[in-house]
Formats: sequence, structure tokens, C-alpha cells
Amino acid sequence: MSNVYIIDSVRNISNKNQRKGILLAFAGIMFITPDSLLIRLADINSWNLIFYRGFIPFLTILTGLIFIYRSSLFKKILDNSWHGLAFVVSFAITSIVFVVSIENTNVANTLVMVALAPMLSAIISLIFLKENPDQKTWVAIVITTLSVVYIFYDAIDAGDFLGNFLGLICATGLAVNAVIIRSAKKMSLVPSAMVGKLMVALFALFFADQIKLENNDLIIIPLMCIICIAIPFVCVTLAPRYITAAEVNLFFLLETIFGPLWVWLVIKEQPSMETIIGGSIIIITIAIHSMLILKKK
Repeated sequence: MSNVYIIDSVRNISNKNQRKGILLAFAGIMFITPDSLLIRLADINSWNLIFYRGFIPFLTILTGLIFIYRSSLFKKILDNSWHGLAFVVSFAITSIVFVVSIENTNVANTLVMVALAPMLSAIISLIFLKENPDQKTWVAIVITTLSVVYIFYDAIDAGDFLGNFLGLICATGLAVNAVIIRSAKKMSLVPSAMVGKLMVALFALFFADQIKLENNDLIIIPLMCIICIAIPFVCVTLAPRYITAAEVNLFFLLETIFGPLWVWLVIKEQPSMETIIGGSIIIITIAIHSMLILKKK
């Protein structure tokens, strides 16, 4: 009788953790979805934008962590040891190469490359963590990846090799980020994410021509950096502690449909039929997958 009780208790804890992980990943990605719209509305060059996308989230997260950890914040950063250092480097590189990739190839090529992140997460988790995603996760990865390719198929071209290569580096970075967090489930790598954002800002300073904000950018840039970067990256940094790296990165594909939807609602840029069909398949697939992993065995 006691053994049955223990098994049920473990299952309940596991189920609660999965709910928490799904909620964090979903909330984080939904905060990210207006990002494309705000980038379109902003009037600022890429390196200046990268600087603010590093510096403002750094200040935002730093304020929150000082309130939580107070004088022990520096110790928390050091306690993350090699996990924290690896996450800082990977996180910073991923943040930079995404923007530089878009500069050197078309957006469709970059987004298709980024769509490989869930599959790469599954492969890296299998190699380094011996954590093999179950069959339903592999099926969801294949369906959502093919859906992204379908959405952008007509826009994909050979592009520039550097841009395409950086897009692949970005996807690999997203996968590595999630796997690092997954490997350090008992640690909070949010302080390391904060340091990563500082590294992004410092690196961008070498290429930014000016950091002064003017006109509408005084509102758009801070709003983008807090709502679409600082808040979601805290959520996404915490999510892999509760669900697998591949499952977390599946949620990133929701931006494929909700990003264009925001643009359509605000500046009336009509999404293509491929975006509507492919995006609907992605949403349905992720919804079904989430319900299945929450279903008690």
C-alpha cells in the first residue's frame, strides 16, 4: 500500500513539473511573438538594436535578481560554475548571430534554420544527457519542422552562405542553451543569462555608431527589450528544468505563426495562406503534444 502511495506521489510531482515547464515555455514564447512587429516599427540600425537588446534586459533582470538575492547575487553567479560559463557564452553567441544572420540572408532562410532547434536539442540531449525524447516528441518535431519549411518554401533560396551558416549556429545555440539548463536542473541559470545579455551589449558597442534613442524608438525599444526579451528569457531559461530541451524548443516555433499575426493586426501586412495553414498545423501539433505529455500514464 505504501509503495503504491509513493508511486502516485512521484507521478503527481512529475505531472506538476511538466505543467510548470509547459506553462513557462508557452508564456515565454507568447511574450516573444510581438518582437518581429516591434523590430519593424523601430527606426534603428542592427548593431545599435543588438546593444539595447542586451543592455536593457540586463538592467531589467539585474534589478529583479538584486531584489531576490540581494548581496548573494554574485555568489549565485559563481555557484553556477562551468554550467553558468557555458551558458553565458552560448547565450551571448546565439543572441548576436540571429540578427547578423538576418542581415546576411533572407528572413525565411534564417527561420527555417532556427526551426531545426528542436531536432538538434533532441540529438544533443541524447548524446550528452542520454535523454532520448519519446516517440510523440519526435513525431511533433518532424511535423512542426516540415510545417516551417512549407511556410517559407517559396521564399527560400541559396541566399548568402554566411547568413545561412549563422542561422544554423543560432539553431545550435538554442539547442545547446536548453541542454545546458536541462543538465543543471538544480541550479538557476537566470543570473548567467543576465551576464550573457551584458556580454551581448559590450560586444555590440564595438560596432554601434550611436546609442541615442529618438522619437518613437524611445518607447518601442525599451518596450521590446523588456516585454519581448527580458521576461520571456527568464521563462525560457527556467522551463528546461521541468521538461526536455526538445519540448521547450518546440514552443519557439509558435513565433512562426503569431509573429506574422501581430504584424497583420497592427500594420495590416497580410500573412500568406502558407503561413496560415502551416502555422495552424504547428499550433495544433504543439497543443496535442502538450496534452499527451501531461496525460497520466
